[in-house]
Amino acid sequence: MDEQTEELRDLFVETTGAEEVTEDQAEDRGDLADTVSAEDAEARIRELVGRMRDRYAFESGLDDDALVRVVTRFFADEGDSEIAEALGTDEPTVFRARMDLHLVRESDREAPLPMDELRELLVEDVPLDERVERLDADRETVEHYSQVIAADRRSTRANGRFVDEFAELLTDADLRDSHAADARESGLEEAAEDIETNTQL
Repeated sequence: MDEQTEELRDLFVETTGAEEVTEDQAEDRGDLADTVSAEDAEARIRELVGRMRDRYAFESGLDDDALVRVVTRFFADEGDSEIAEALGTDEPTVFRARMDLHLVRESDREAPLPMDELRELLVEDVPLDERVERLDADRETVEHYSQVIAADRRSTRANGRFVDEFAELLTDADLRDSHAADARESGLEEAAEDIETNTQL
């Protein structure tokens, strides 16, 4: 144990009166998914969806009942085709719903075009037609990945709290931490890129 570690240990003992500082505290966190009933979880998700609808311009056209099902099935690791079949709609509608709800998968960011460049164009409010021309890509692809970046930006501005709250209600601790870590990493990277872009302007 080096000198700095010893000082930290002494400070902990002095502050807490506890001699043991290596106790595993994972069990102390509890698991919200185990303590909230399915009815309460659904009611809370519906409330969050309503708050998001009030704050953002939703584009999917789905009502709140359907959006609650999108959230729950997303965290059950269902793909867009499975969710679309369950809702009686199509995959593009489910994709737009997920973007409305900030539910971005890592695979959504795997694009056949330079996402960093597209992100800069969005930060600069470049119109879609010009984005298509400057990226030399088809309109549908540029529009699709623009929605992904826009959803990430909205989530970052909200500190990822909507996704975090959905995850708290619907996943166990390990999955919840994984979802949060992925969102945080992507959000931090994007925030840094936005800052750098704005500084260059």
